[in-house]
Amino acid sequence: MHALYTLAILGAAAALSPWLLYQALRYRKYVGSVAERMGRLPVSINVDGDPSIWIHAVSVGETLAARTLIDGLRQRYPGLRIFLSTTTLTGRQLALTRVPGVDGVFFFPFDIPVFINRTLRLVRPKLFVMVETELWPNLLRACRARGIRTMLVNGRISARSYPRYRMVRGFFREVLADVDRFCMQGEESARRIIDIGADPARVTITGNLKFDALELPPLADRGAGRVLRFFRLPADRPVFIAASTLKGEETPVLEAFAAVRRRHPSALLVMAPRKPERWDEAVALSRAEGFRVVRRTDLLIDSEPRADVVVLDTIGELAHLLQIATVVFVGGSLVAQGGHNILEPAVHGKPVVFGPHMDNFAEIAAEFLRQDAAIQVKDRGELQQVVVRLFDDPVARARLGAAARALVDANRGAKARTLDAIEQVLPTGPRGIVRSFRRA
Repeated sequence: MHALYTLAILGAAAALSPWLLYQALRYRKYVGSVAERMGRLPVSINVDGDPSIWIHAVSVGETLAARTLIDGLRQRYPGLRIFLSTTTLTGRQLALTRVPGVDGVFFFPFDIPVFINRTLRLVRPKLFVMVETELWPNLLRACRARGIRTMLVNGRISARSYPRYRMVRGFFREVLADVDRFCMQGEESARRIIDIGADPARVTITGNLKFDALELPPLADRGAGRVLRFFRLPADRPVFIAASTLKGEETPVLEAFAAVRRRHPSALLVMAPRKPERWDEAVALSRAEGFRVVRRTDLLIDSEPRADVVVLDTIGELAHLLQIATVVFVGGSLVAQGGHNILEPAVHGKPVVFGPHMDNFAEIAAEFLRQDAAIQVKDRGELQQVVVRLFDDPVARARLGAAARALVDANRGAKARTLDAIEQVLPTGPRGIVRSFRRA
């Protein structure tokens, strides 16, 4: 089965090569990363061949979750180096700028044995840690053959991916047998991974690291202070932030903002497209709706933005800007893309609105709705109604924001449970025990 899987990867790579070439030429994506993805890392990353812990995080959200563990791993494993790999460029940039304490950052290799083995020979991990649902069969098999322990942390199986895993359950049972411990976010994800073949004795519910990854509102933080110097806003200027929007969401957001402006003429929209290659499109759409638009990188420092819409064409600044929001819409949810993380606006005590498609964050979204700590809308019309109502009602905003912040604070603790689980897999000495998941 692994041989067929490898052939499928090679076939997919051949079929996608024209598209990948276009992306490289048009957006400069993947340029400069091919060598690392083929396992050719700079020798300087581990010149002495020291043993390590290798953590893999796909993109921004997973990288922030991984960051939560770094200090604890340093304390418990002072003799091991810590390396962090990512799949996306945005994840890599975040890892380089906002994840202190790692000994090296590199792109994750293609899951082909020759590339995997090159990486393993240089990184020399004692433990390989996957964040969320990153199951790479050839890498896991190579780790097992070399005696490298493996873990999935902050694991989740979304409702959208679950049926696909079940279709190839026979193969995934083999893959999951190569994982020593599964630390899952919640009970539903634990049940799902057991159903597709994980040994229940290896499955632990540790909670969601993203609650612990959240930074408290950093009023004195140097990074936040630098960003906010471009947004010297009067206290009474309302701000609508549309976070991590995807194609098909900017126009509904702009329609909702237009409705807000009819009642609050000074309101400002900060729109943050999820993908950098869509920044130009967001600017064009905003201008087509008749708004004065400026890119964040064109703002003057220590000045109030003299525009209706600011397109956030930077990486890593959104989390800081959320503290100036009046209302936050979290994108990826109005179109069928599974939603994005709603926790960052929540930790700032902001009223959060999201659409009907939250498959990737189903457990978190459901808990927020149960606690009346967020509002879910079903379509663009309801988005407009809800956003206008919130801008008109400061009491409702305060209630939602307070409930959101309280929910975040109540759910911290996954970091300690995950570190204890890691130590059970890679022992350093006696510590607390994390109970295994058991079927009811």
